[in-house]
Amino acid sequence: MVTLDGVMQAPGGPEEDTSNGFEYGGWTSPYGDEVGRKVVQKELSQTADYLLGRKTFEIWAAYWPEHADFWPGINNGTKYVLSGTLKKSDWKNSVFLKSLADIKKLKNSEGSDIQVWGSGELVQLLLKNDLVDELRLKIYPLTLGKGKKLFQSGTTPSAFKLTESIVTPAGVIIANYKRVGKVKTGTIRN
Repeated sequence: MVTLDGVMQAPGGPEEDTSNGFEYGGWTSPYGDEVGRKVVQKELSQTADYLLGRKTFEIWAAYWPEHADFWPGINNGTKYVLSGTLKKSDWKNSVFLKSLADIKKLKNSEGSDIQVWGSGELVQLLLKNDLVDELRLKIYPLTLGKGKKLFQSGTTPSAFKLTESIVTPAGVIIANYKRVGKVKTGTIRN
């Protein structure tokens, strides 16, 4: 979930992430509609494992174990957590990673697809180190001017191909992109 100006901080609610005085938590709420809900339900029904940053994991571990009726897969899937401080959790199927090398090893292993939800700092690390195979963006029709941004600290130049897209009645652009290789350049001709 990202705004037109790239902000991804605290889309779910006012108290989600108020760091650096962020005052717009819950900015996705006014744009909910049936089309968007169906897309999200489809995503939630996919079999996957999850790579999460520590902050997102702590928020989710306090919420999702008690809300399995809405998203059963989050409790059943393995949650890989990049953290230098957390080492264990009561939330089942939680595995703690310590380094970028651990993430690279995980990426190159066999198993379920690995999805990242939220986890802004982790996303920055993955983008910077060329570890993103697919982007599933929900682009909301607003700008916030400040907040944690999707492409805040740079990325590896990469080309992507649009694999699926839809615009909801509320104006949210849902676009899925798969990595297709290196950036190609050329000259525009009239």
